[in-house]
Amino acid sequence: MDFIVGLLEEPLILLFVILFIGSWIGQTKIKGLGLGSAGVLLVAMVFGHFGYQISPIIQNFGLSLFIVAVGLQAGPRFFRMIRSSGIIFGIIGLLIVLVAAITTIIVSNIFHLSPALSIGLMTGALTSTPGLAAALEATNDPLASVGYGIAYPFGVLAVVLFVQLLPRVLKVDLVKDLEQKNNPARNEESPQVTTIKVTNPDINKQTLKELRFQRNNSVVISRVIRNNRNIIALSDTVILLGDRLVTVGMRSDLEKFRDFAGEEVETNLINNDHIKLRKVVVDSEEMIGKNIKDLRLRRNYGVTVTRMVRGGLEYNQNARMRLERGDVLTIVSSEDRLNDVEKLFARKKMLITNVDIFSLSIVLLIGILLGMIPIHLPGLGTITLGVAGGPLFVALIIGHFGKLGPIQARYYQPSNQVIRDIGLVLFLAGAGTTAGQGLVDVIQTEGLGLVFGGSIITMVPILVGFYIARKLFKLSIVHSLGALCGGMTSTPGLGSVNQIIESEDPAIAYAAAYPFALIFVAIASQLLSLFL
Repeated sequence: MDFIVGLLEEPLILLFVILFIGSWIGQTKIKGLGLGSAGVLLVAMVFGHFGYQISPIIQNFGLSLFIVAVGLQAGPRFFRMIRSSGIIFGIIGLLIVLVAAITTIIVSNIFHLSPALSIGLMTGALTSTPGLAAALEATNDPLASVGYGIAYPFGVLAVVLFVQLLPRVLKVDLVKDLEQKNNPARNEESPQVTTIKVTNPDINKQTLKELRFQRNNSVVISRVIRNNRNIIALSDTVILLGDRLVTVGMRSDLEKFRDFAGEEVETNLINNDHIKLRKVVVDSEEMIGKNIKDLRLRRNYGVTVTRMVRGGLEYNQNARMRLERGDVLTIVSSEDRLNDVEKLFARKKMLITNVDIFSLSIVLLIGILLGMIPIHLPGLGTITLGVAGGPLFVALIIGHFGKLGPIQARYYQPSNQVIRDIGLVLFLAGAGTTAGQGLVDVIQTEGLGLVFGGSIITMVPILVGFYIARKLFKLSIVHSLGALCGGMTSTPGLGSVNQIIESEDPAIAYAAAYPFALIFVAIASQLLSLFL
């Protein structure tokens, strides 16, 4: 026994023992239900109770890795989604924190808790370390840390168990539900194809470039039919009266273009000139993050992109839409030109992984430095984004562009998942040993009322948040759970959602809700110090 205790004094031995036992327990399933990555948290709490401690550096490093992986995964669609109805994820995050704050006030009055202890319970229930920092600054009372330590374990486990049990209780097919329900991340209308006969004399003998219609709508002319001959539609193609234009776009935009150019006629795709359609998969490292406008495919290769399929959904061609790996482009041209463009988008060489340590280090460095910058809120004090918020913000931006200077940010999905999983278990090992220290003593001293109060502050926002997402905003279960994890700032919860469905949608919902919740928890912590 002394030998084993001596081994556990070695930090690396302790870390890997916790990861080994925790992952083994997490993989063990009872009737199909398992703890997953939360098994590491439980084992770490047991070790923490007996006085063992994982270095905070490892914990923060793991948290930063996990958050960066989430940001890089969600970045390509995050800002486009926020500009549309995806902002509802942020609203859900704010509402969850608001409900938690109101519940905290009620619990504090019922159980006659001190302000510091009450605020600590709220930050622990929401698993928000930045919120705890704000609470300590506002109250200047170490009892906030005690409340955090009591509520934190249940806060983590409640979200993890909720996201795993809910689909089983409801007996719902998550993939089918995701396709049928309101999807703010993918709410674009599918494009349509129509043929328009030119009857407007004002556009006779004008080139497609001179029409300039594409600047304000989604219409793309893929070919011109003239005297039963197909002509590839290029920017310098001259339009004549009587030409039939094969166009692709959203129905509303097609109708506007039809009213402007002429009349809709039956689509006739007689192909005497061997013009072909081909679907090309975007797989080249050099193409990731670029848009159609940057590539100048019409000018340089004589081809037209008419539409794009991403994640199983079809979108109209958008010249400013940045390409992601796996996008399927429908292109129109002659066969030889199509062959050249297909080579352009093909992967140049097979790679097992494409994680660039140089780029990953820069993202982490910039993110952590950003997280250290104090943000002054008039009348409320100063907060920081921390080692979670800073890296997330930077990763979202760089993930959106894909490449900024020497920084490469588009990794293959397996590579990104490795970064995410390693970061998550390192974070849980550190957080578990911290939460486990002195937990039993505090419960014995303060009574089970604290545990019950912390449980209420956890469960009410979970139930209300899911109800708002599902019933008010009509979201899918996957998006509802992702937004719930973001609003509860629960990284282990997101890890559990990722285990029940292979999709980037939970991470996108999480990344949209998380920043709002992160900042508002810190603000709420300082506001509650004034009201309690």
